[in-house]
This record gives sequence, structure tokens and C-alpha cells, in this order.
Amino acid sequence: MGGLTAMLALGEDDSLPCSALVLVDVAPRLEQQGVRRIIEFMCRHHDGFDDIQQVRDAVAAYNPHRAHANDLSGLHKNLRRHNDGRLYWHWDPAFLDHARLPSETDDGMFERIRLESAARKLSMPVLLIRGHQSDVLSDQGARELLDLVPHADYEVLDQAGHMVAGDKNTIFTEAVLNFLHNPSCIGDALG
Repeated sequence: MGGLTAMLALGEDDSLPCSALVLVDVAPRLEQQGVRRIIEFMCRHHDGFDDIQQVRDAVAAYNPHRAHANDLSGLHKNLRRHNDGRLYWHWDPAFLDHARLPSETDDGMFERIRLESAARKLSMPVLLIRGHQSDVLSDQGARELLDLVPHADYEVLDQAGHMVAGDKNTIFTEAVLNFLHNPSCIGDALG
């Protein structure tokens, strides 16, 4: 949701200081089934986890195509330990009380028309990164964003799904750094 929030904020308030925007697997039109799957995943496990292995198993069930890491320490950044000793996701589950699953007649949490309007107003360099295996952002949804932001760069990362950075962190980081080192980004950041 950070990318959609950034798109809205920067598109609706051009006084915000920003020299470049990287959108990761988001656009005004998202695939309903993929969004639904994310919200359902985030709504599970309100009672927390006994240990980090249970967290690993939950992530593996959501994303079975991702290679299983031997080092589970990276999962801790997504968790917090409560006084009861159990591990809980770091997000506040109350924010999901306002999450609306998209349907044929409802865009869900964000209004598509508002997102499209904000996207058209983005003037800074923009990079859209999409995971090839994503069920959240289709190539068609990405192409629609590129029509709204014709100056945007577009990268599709093979062997990655919606959780692009987690699926292929090294390739993701290279794509972002290449974009940020592009003369148009450097010039905007310095100018």
C-alpha cells in the first residue's frame, strides 16, 4: 500500500519534495484475486505464532514459489514479540478493519479514478517494477499505468511475484540503483 499512498500523495500535492518514485508491483488497476489473497493472508494469525518456524510456514503457504531461506533472521523485521512471548505481524491488525476487498463494482481501499488522476500528475522520474509471477499487478495493469505516466521506466523481474524485493532482492536492488543512477534522476535530485 506504500506505493499507492505515495502515488496519491505526490500526484495530489506537487509541493512535496521528491526527486524520484519507485512503485513496486502497484498501479491504479490491480487484480482483484491477488489483492484478495493478500488481505486474507494479512487477516490470518491474529493469535500470533509460537516461533519463527511457524512464521516461515505461513509465508511459504502464501508464497510457495519462493525459495525457502535457511536463515530466518530476516523475518524478524516483520514481527514484534508481545508480553505473552508470542510473535505477531508488525502491522496493526486494526487497519484491516477498514480494508475492503475489491469487487466488480468496488475498487476496494483506493478509488481507481483518484489513483489515475494522481498518476497523470506525477512529474518526477518514476520506475515501475513488476514481478512476472505477480497475481496483484498484471502486465495490462502496468501498461495502463505507463499510459498515464509516459515518462516512467518499467522493469519486469522474472522469478518474482508480488513480494518482488523478498523474492529477488539482489535483482530488485540492482534495478532500483540503476534507475537512481540514471542521469535524469541525478539531475532532478541535484537541481
